[in-house]
Amino acid sequence: MLYEHLAIADVVLITPKVFEDSRGFFFESFRQKEFEHHCGDYRFVQDNHSASRQGVLRGLHYQLKHPQGKLVRVTRGCVFDVAVDLRVNSPTFGQWVGARLDDERKQMLWVPPGFAHGFYVISEFAEFQYKCTEYYFPEDQYSISWNDSDIGIKWPLSGDAPLLLSGNDSNAISLREASFQF
Repeated sequence: MLYEHLAIADVVLITPKVFEDSRGFFFESFRQKEFEHHCGDYRFVQDNHSASRQGVLRGLHYQLKHPQGKLVRVTRGCVFDVAVDLRVNSPTFGQWVGARLDDERKQMLWVPPGFAHGFYVISEFAEFQYKCTEYYFPEDQYSISWNDSDIGIKWPLSGDAPLLLSGNDSNAISLREASFQF
């Protein structure tokens, strides 16, 4: 696998070596020791799988008392995936990085604990899978507004599909209103 550290160096785009022939394809999607070498000593405790239609924007989510690292990938369709640095002592606090993830390139994105995470579905439909370093605690989930001007994410919104947000994401707070104690 190829590990590429993005503009926020702790966020890593991972490109697997895919073997394809007339029968289909095969690739190794995770190897613990290699992951530790390039991303850090993390263990995963939960896997999640979501399906969303075009125009769905999920995020920007984070947990405060139980921060989650996420290794994310798209197994069907295409999304624009975003990580926002919420580590107050980081030189990149409040900055974001994004990557287009799809089922053709089969790339993954490592989003470390201390980041808010979100994605926007570009394709007609997408299936999104991710491994988490911490369990999901609904009482500890927070959302920062997807369109916070202080963060300035350049989402590739489509004029073909209406933007679809959950109630929580519609009522998310700004970065300035949020509290952090990672």
